[in-house]
Amino acid sequence: MPIGIGLPMQIKLTNTGKRFNREWIFRHFEYEFLSGKKYAITGSNGSGKSTLLQVISGSISHNEGKIEMTLNGTSLVEENCFQHLSIAAPYLELIEEMTATEFLNFHASLKPLNHSIESILSVINLEKAAKKQIRYYSSGMKQRLKLAQAFFCPTPLLLLDEPTTNLDAEGISLYHQLITEHTHQKLLIISSNDPQEYSFCDEVIGIANYK
Repeated sequence: MPIGIGLPMQIKLTNTGKRFNREWIFRHFEYEFLSGKKYAITGSNGSGKSTLLQVISGSISHNEGKIEMTLNGTSLVEENCFQHLSIAAPYLELIEEMTATEFLNFHASLKPLNHSIESILSVINLEKAAKKQIRYYSSGMKQRLKLAQAFFCPTPLLLLDEPTTNLDAEGISLYHQLITEHTHQKLLIISSNDPQEYSFCDEVIGIANYK
């Protein structure tokens, strides 16, 4: 079960690098991420910013250096780090045979949600489509559901990759509302090349500096 927000989290990358075959995506990455702060990883398409986010999440492994994650001063075992993070990304698929209600119920069986499913669907304006299979959703509706399962999970670490993908103006406004209301104590890291997705961040990290 994930530990709720409020406990200080720290992620430290030391001389970290990732390569695919013989090509280095990034190298010698040195950074320390702290709770209560918002960070942006920026760069052009294909520059490696999403790869860095996946390395931080533990979904892919790094090839050199090390990553240390601590919660309330206690080191976390790498295999269990997923319990303490939530993520929304274009490459993560929804279970399209489920309805939104079924999907969020399934999610809650793995990681708790900090609001009722009914209230979550109301916030993201999907209450009228709650019992419709996700396969029939528009791309924007699917993105709002992806954001919801990440924002409303009480983990201390929130990772967002291109979070306004497929969102219209109303959806982008919702994204900023979620940032304002649901990230106060979290460690937030955003991978993006769109300033409207990260203009509020405390620190901006250019991935091109680590080639």
